[in-house]
Amino acid sequence: MQTMLDNGLLNASLPLAPGGLDAATDNEPDLMALLMDELAHGVLVINVQGRIFHANQAARRELARGLVLNASHGELKVVSSTDAAALQLALGKAVDGKRSLLKLPGNGSDIMLAVIPLNWQAGAPCERIALFLSRPGVCDSGVFGSFARSHGLTHTEEQVLASLCRCLSTPEIALQMKVAVSTVRSHVRSLCIKTGSSGVRELVNRVAILPPIAPLPLGQVH
Repeated sequence: MQTMLDNGLLNASLPLAPGGLDAATDNEPDLMALLMDELAHGVLVINVQGRIFHANQAARRELARGLVLNASHGELKVVSSTDAAALQLALGKAVDGKRSLLKLPGNGSDIMLAVIPLNWQAGAPCERIALFLSRPGVCDSGVFGSFARSHGLTHTEEQVLASLCRCLSTPEIALQMKVAVSTVRSHVRSLCIKTGSSGVRELVNRVAILPPIAPLPLGQVH
């Protein structure tokens, strides 16, 4: 089934594997596409001209925001002409089997973009290229709430942990939460005890390695 983008909105997607899954039927959704939709990272499959063959939910949301990337008539577009040239250069390298990592700056919404050739073979140009987008932040994983509940964190401790994961300092967190610095330090000590972490770095690392699962849509129950 062909991917179609109209005014930046993805309506359908191609199977990620040639011919689809062996057990798939015409009425059965592609299981790999369903799996990709659960990732917090945006994933697109395009060709060197920018034609979009697949975009998961996270990628569709990013395209709909249109701050750095968008889509028009089934093709990927980059808002900045400078960034568009950098992406086109990376796509050209991908055709020859080379990987690239780009930083596409936006208005407070920078995107790290990995450009990966798919099924490349020496002597033949790569026809499909994967783009992996950075997820918004380590605390935006859909399992962050489960992590907090499994360690018995209070709502305030969860807020402090999220701020630590955003690289805020203790004084900055105190200012944000309108509490004393000593109060934030008490929360940090409690977080370390409850999670068995030796310090803030280990605490943040525990969150950073959580599976990159997309948060549930509003209205759905955990």
